[in-house]
Amino acid sequence: MKDNGLIEFRWHGRGGQGAKTACLLLADAAFAAGKFVQGFPEYGPERMGAPITAYNRISDARCSVHCNIDDPDYVVVVDETLLDSVDVTHGLQPDGAVIINTAKGPEEIREKLRDWTGRVCTIDARKVSEETLGRYFPNSPMLAAAVKVSGVLEKDQFMGDMEESFHHKFASKPQVVAGNMAALAMAWEEVQAG
Repeated sequence: MKDNGLIEFRWHGRGGQGAKTACLLLADAAFAAGKFVQGFPEYGPERMGAPITAYNRISDARCSVHCNIDDPDYVVVVDETLLDSVDVTHGLQPDGAVIINTAKGPEEIREKLRDWTGRVCTIDARKVSEETLGRYFPNSPMLAAAVKVSGVLEKDQFMGDMEESFHHKFASKPQVVAGNMAALAMAWEEVQAG
């Protein structure tokens, strides 16, 4: 954590996986909790499956910095295949953590993280989303894992704010709210820390 309680996240995913959506949902939840927030994506080629990066700043005080985040406290990797081509731990604070969507455990996935010696956390977002939503939507499980690992928001308030957000976001499809809430709850319990 930096000055003013500033916590920074960097998200790595592929277009269409919901990394940008999860980033923006985290910003909404933190704002609802009374924090100052930033949430923004960075695109390369704008196409389905192309690597994307998104960023969050969450602080107790107004943050006047408006640039990409080079030294995040937490890195969230929505697509495990990016570990083969992107140095996801670049600039990651030594006391931070990397949170990876994978069926592997933290120690098993560590070998793909080059020289990273800090905390590695994993969540099988595919399993969670398929069990709770019936399809593969990794963003809700990854969001819950990021909040739990970072401790940036208190669980009960986060869950309440997310339910309200989902009711607003899915106003025309209220049937998906329960599945997304179940995905958050299941991911919260299943994230593994190494």
